[in-house]
Amino acid sequence: MKAGVITLYNVCNYGTQLQAYATQEKLKEYFEEVEFIQYKRKDTYGLGLLRTFTKGNPLKILPILPTLIRWKMVFGGFQQQFLKIADTSYTGKNGFDGFRDEYDVYLSGSDQVWNCGWNGGVVAPYYLSFAPDRKPKYAFSSSFGQKRVEDEYISESKAYLERFDFITVREESGVQILKEQYGYTKAKRILDPTLLMTGDEWRRLAPDNTIPDDYILIYNLQRNRELDAYAEKIARKTGYTLYRFCTRYDQIFRNGKSLLIPDIFTFITLIDNASLVITDSFHATAFSMNLHTEPICIYPREYGGRISEFLQLMKEEGRHSRGYDDMDILKRHVDFDRVDRILEMERKKADEVLERTMGFIELRDGKGDYNNALC
Repeated sequence: MKAGVITLYNVCNYGTQLQAYATQEKLKEYFEEVEFIQYKRKDTYGLGLLRTFTKGNPLKILPILPTLIRWKMVFGGFQQQFLKIADTSYTGKNGFDGFRDEYDVYLSGSDQVWNCGWNGGVVAPYYLSFAPDRKPKYAFSSSFGQKRVEDEYISESKAYLERFDFITVREESGVQILKEQYGYTKAKRILDPTLLMTGDEWRRLAPDNTIPDDYILIYNLQRNRELDAYAEKIARKTGYTLYRFCTRYDQIFRNGKSLLIPDIFTFITLIDNASLVITDSFHATAFSMNLHTEPICIYPREYGGRISEFLQLMKEEGRHSRGYDDMDILKRHVDFDRVDRILEMERKKADEVLERTMGFIELRDGKGDYNNALC
């Protein structure tokens, strides 16, 4: 059985790449073949990506160009080596004319495929708009990325979601959105795919550590001078060396020793060997917990619920800094034994959902009561 998956695999973000890899590897346990449908939003590659960063200002082209070249090598190389991606490419919201239906089942997810804020509205292909009616359609750990969907997007996206046979989402808020705003009551919450792999499974993919000293790793996605100053104070308090995971070359001018656009799996190594991780990133938080490195979480200005809900699930709300003068967080330690127990229970839950999904596919052609197969 061949599964076609549409997700944000081509966005130049470390968490995005690793979630795509984890999605692929998990689904391979249940399908003979798993392939990513090559859908590219025009603002995520080539000249469109350049326009995204320069915002029409030609003076910004030269500073950002080295980063885009490095991204093409690092992210493009990872995708070519580790992700199975279909040969045919589709672009734009209506770019699926003449789509070749070569899959037995279609899946959307994971990551923020349904975040209308990030995506600039409803991006129909992420809702499997192109998939034939007769084929099974599922959402695999998809995320709205927010507590509520703007009313203007509900009617359009609801028509697409009504075509899904079953939906799983990454956050409990997603379950509530589907229930309260869409009237869909059978959604299940499962872990982000990166957490469906154990820390040891990730370590087997990671290169060796090359940093000899104890260090604090900064991995933040939104520019935040208060976070930077806070990291300096924590470094002085602990005596640890401060390193910055730079996702762009221009970040070399910020505080901390620069780690310039490392290879994708080095993300795992750097988090695994850090003494602390200071971050506003969901995936950096998730990997920190999975790899037993204590995170200090700063909620971003937008979409911070992704991190807060995960910390609540792990019963580790104390990893959220109470402010930029919160030094007591160094005394609030993670109960990693409890985290491991919760993650293991959640992995079993995800497997149960996937097993029921496979049973549903077998029943879908009228051979049984598939409505009860996923209850």
